[in-house]
Amino acid sequence: MISEFQELSDKIDQLAEMTTQLRRENAQLRQANAALVVENMGYQRRLSEATARVEALLEHIPPLDGATPEDKQPENEEAR
Repeated sequence: MISEFQELSDKIDQLAEMTTQLRRENAQLRQANAALVVENMGYQRRLSEATARVEALLEHIPPLDGATPEDKQPENEEAR
C-alpha cells in the first residue's frame, strides 16, 4: 500500500515537473511568435513600399508605339 502511494507521489511530481517545463516552453514560444509577427510586419511594410516604387516607375515608362499595353494585340493566333 505504501509503495502504491509512493508511485502515485512520484507520478504527481513528474506531472508537476512536466507542467512547469511546458509552461516555460509556452512562454518562450509566445515570445518567439511575437518577434516573428513584428518581423513579418516589417517585411510587409517593405514589400508595400517596393510595390509602390515599382508602380511609380511603371507610370513613367511611355507605352510602345503610342499604344497602351491593353490596346496591344498579338500579330498572329500563335502569339496568344
